[in-house]
Order: sequence, then C-alpha cells, then structure tokens
Amino acid sequence: MPKLVRLYIRNVALGFAIAAVFVGLLLWFNVMNLWGLISTSDVGLLAVGILWFMNGIVFAGVQFAFAVMSLADKDDGPRRGTPVVNLFKPVPVEAVARKKQRRPGAPRD
Repeated sequence: MPKLVRLYIRNVALGFAIAAVFVGLLLWFNVMNLWGLISTSDVGLLAVGILWFMNGIVFAGVQFAFAVMSLADKDDGPRRGTPVVNLFKPVPVEAVARKKQRRPGAPRD
C-alpha cells in the first residue's frame, strides 16, 4: 500500500477516534441537555451515530490536513528574506521646469 494511502487511513481513523471522544464528552457533560434528549428518544442511537459521523468527517479532515502540512521540509535559510540594505543608492536626476501650456477652451488665469 502506498505511503500516502497509509497516512490517509491512519489520520482518518485518528480523526474519527477523536470525534468519538468528543461526542462522548458532549454526552457525559450533558451539554444543552443532549443526554436527556437522546436517552428519552426512540431514535437516540441514530442521532448519536449521525453526530459522531459528522464530527468524524470534520476531525478527520483537520487531522489529515495537519499531517500533510507537517510533511514539508524545514528550511534552513534565512527566515526574514534577503537583506537589501545597500543595494539601492539614490541617483541625482536633473528636473527641468517646462513652460505650462494652456489647453484650448480652458479659462485664463
């Protein structure tokens, strides 16, 4: 199996495990009376399954994105860019004033 596929499966499984812990904590601490709603409903198990699955999709995506972005090589070069302190020097330029020309139809001063 390719390394990228193994990385994907491992991180998606980890994301769904984190989602299971998250949903378990939501039910344990009874956030917004969630445990009361689920325990008294006849479709409570379906609601928990959907809650776990949807959170699993989110956590798996975040986990995999973090894993892929952390694969980048570390750069050993300068972190602030190349210093360009003495590369530019001012050059004197002569400015000659020209006689102002009047547009046709413009009011006179």
